[in-house]
Parts: sequence; structure tokens; C-alpha cells
Amino acid sequence: MTSRPDEPFDTDRAAAEVAELLTAPVPTDGPVTAEGDPVTGEWTVTAGAGFRIVPLWEGDPLTGVYAPEWNDAEEAAAAHLAELARALDARWGPHRRVRLDGPLLRRQGGLPVEPLFEALFSQDLYGDLEVWGPLEPGGRWIALIVGHSDGDAPFVLAALVADRPVPEPADGGGPL
Repeated sequence: MTSRPDEPFDTDRAAAEVAELLTAPVPTDGPVTAEGDPVTGEWTVTAGAGFRIVPLWEGDPLTGVYAPEWNDAEEAAAAHLAELARALDARWGPHRRVRLDGPLLRRQGGLPVEPLFEALFSQDLYGDLEVWGPLEPGGRWIALIVGHSDGDAPFVLAALVADRPVPEPADGGGPL
């Protein structure tokens, strides 16, 4: 899945990595590209016009795992997201939530979605975004998201930086 398997979650490390995104390179234009680790091929970064997405944590694979252990894994991922969001709230003030159910319905219906949302969905990041911004330096936007592709795949916590506001999706499954 990602280049982060077997790393325990550490809020301070994750918060530092998110803060580093404020100065990370972000393409101004061009296609969306996903890169993998040169050795394993596992996902390391996705970048597109105005944004960069990176994995922060990957849970254990859920192959052969059923409730209640599966529920425990889901709760752990949500707890990591909430803990990191609290740390970033303390640094940057309250965040806002951007729901992605409308863009996901459009995508599932074969309709176009914003390139940022398409990039998230391509990495199986289907949760809602927790967004801060604009932040200094540079007026960038930061967001967190937890994703999970199917019953056997691990949960993934990722962060994104954008050099423009994270779009508020239109409601429902209609066209953009």
C-alpha cells in the first residue's frame, strides 16, 4: 500500500511531517503523478497542480481479520486522525471538515471530479478531509484524511498540502 508499513503511529513525528509540507514543493500545473519507493514500489507521494499528498501512517493488513478486531483497527485509525487533528488544532486553530461523499458519488457514476479528489480516491483515501488554512508561510492549506480500500487492506492516514483553497465539493452526485 504505502511506504510506511510497520511504523508505529507517533503524533509528534506525524505533526512535524505535516508542518514540513508547508515548504514542500507543489507543482503549479501539470498532470497528477503518483510515485512509489524505488525498491518496493509502495506509494510515497502523489502530486498534481497545486497539491501534494503523502502517507503518514499505515495500519496492519486486515487479511483474515473480522469483527471485533476489524472494528478495533478502524477505531485505531480514527483515533490517530483525531489525535493528530488535536495537535494541529493546537498549532493552527480549529480545522473544518470537507465531506467527500458527493465527489465519490460523482466518480462512481462516471462523472468528472476535481483532480485533487481524483488523486485522493486513486490512493483509496475515501474519508472526509480535516482542513486548516490558509497557513503561513505562503498561505498554504493542509488537510488530513484516513482511507481504506477494502476489507483486507490496511487503513492509511495521509496528509496533503495545497497552494490554493481545498475545494468545497458540490452536494450530491451531479456534475461539477
